[in-house]
Amino acid sequence: MSAAAASLNREQAPANREARVTTLLALVRAVSEVTRDDREVVATILHMLRSGEVRLGGNFRNAPIEDFE
Repeated sequence: MSAAAASLNREQAPANREARVTTLLALVRAVSEVTRDDREVVATILHMLRSGEVRLGGNFRNAPIEDFE
C-alpha cells in the first residue's frame, strides 16, 4: 500500500448526503483529467470510496476497498 493511500482516513460521508454511483472506469477517467500522476489518481479514488462520497457500480459493485490497495 502506498504512503498516500495509507494516510487516508476511513471517514464516512454525512448521513444526509447520498453517494454517487459510478463505474471504476468512469471514476478513473474523471480523476485522471484533473490529477498529475497515477499515484494521485489511486489516492484520490481510495479517499472517495472510503469517505462514502462515491460507490462503485458495474463489475466492481460490492468489491471490498482492500482489493484496490
